[in-house]
Amino acid sequence: MLDGTPLLGRRTGVGRYTEHLLAGLARLDASWELAATAFTWRGLDELAASLPAGVRPAARRAPARLLQDAWIRGEQPPVEWLTGAADVVHGTNFVLPPLRRARGVLTIHDLSYLRTPDTVTAASARYSDLVPRGLRRAHAVLTPSRAVADEVITAYRLDPALVTPTPLGVDDAWFTTPAPTAAWKRAHGLPERYLLFVGSVEPRKNLPVLLEAVRRLHAAKLGAPPLVLVGPPGWGPTLDLAGLPAGSVVTAGYLDAEQLRATVAGAGVLCFPSRYEGFGLPPLEALAASTPVVAADIPTVREVTGALVEAVGSPVRLVRQAGRDSFADELAEAILALLASPGDVEAGRAHARTFTWRRTAELTAAVYRRVAELP
Repeated sequence: MLDGTPLLGRRTGVGRYTEHLLAGLARLDASWELAATAFTWRGLDELAASLPAGVRPAARRAPARLLQDAWIRGEQPPVEWLTGAADVVHGTNFVLPPLRRARGVLTIHDLSYLRTPDTVTAASARYSDLVPRGLRRAHAVLTPSRAVADEVITAYRLDPALVTPTPLGVDDAWFTTPAPTAAWKRAHGLPERYLLFVGSVEPRKNLPVLLEAVRRLHAAKLGAPPLVLVGPPGWGPTLDLAGLPAGSVVTAGYLDAEQLRATVAGAGVLCFPSRYEGFGLPPLEALAASTPVVAADIPTVREVTGALVEAVGSPVRLVRQAGRDSFADELAEAILALLASPGDVEAGRAHARTFTWRRTAELTAAVYRRVAELP
């Protein structure tokens, strides 16, 4: 039984993880029955249509906020009251409810609510209470990266044997998406040449520094490409566009999967300046689409880009987050360098191919089997 709540509404990072994990598990040759639930009142009608073939819905309508309040205070109601009996229950999004007889698995995607609390919403801040409760119930913990696994082990003083990294994957469609034509770009409101940011507009993504880098690009280079922002509106202070030439920042908003792939494939450089991340899927997807990447040098991004970073002619440039000014300067320099010479994009594609959703599903299924067999 997996928590399918992240499938409802517009899918961003956790929603895509849950989508691909369920589909991957359903394709494995396994003897168990797969089901998904959702902790929601209004959105429950969407659940059945959101599930892949081979996964049945199992849910009772209930308000998520009231459930979370109850789960922070104690051990009622148990999840089986909402879903029916289950052998293993997987909290896919930071929350593992109380359990009656089932074994519990909890995915913790990152520790932003602890590491960068000034950048999270009130809903995410509640993880400070919900995650420790879930960890006390869990028989196993999953993370998207070794870096986050190490953070979780240290922050919560866990036995390392309890925590398993299950790296995310790159969908096959990224490798077959061609660069869009000029006509396609015009039809979708995109410039002929552009830099790209993909993600929610939120403080953790460090967009003010990226905008400062773009200012410096336009000050130093006539005809520097504009920056296109792709993703849901998010939260936090309004972006300051002062000092930027007209048309140098284009807001494309949330795109469906097909449009997103084409937009990434058409970019000159993907820019990923985040202060903190749990994995870093946009850089891998960009590499799969033959788009070079400039990113902040943070542990998870360095982990997922691996040896590619140090390779001669790499299509990836990682930039240290020192002071704001030096970070903006080095971002601008790295962007210019990759615009002039994108590096070995075929090496980037080969590296991205090593991350598959099948592997994510296989690693997760192995954890399910292990906890199901516990005495």
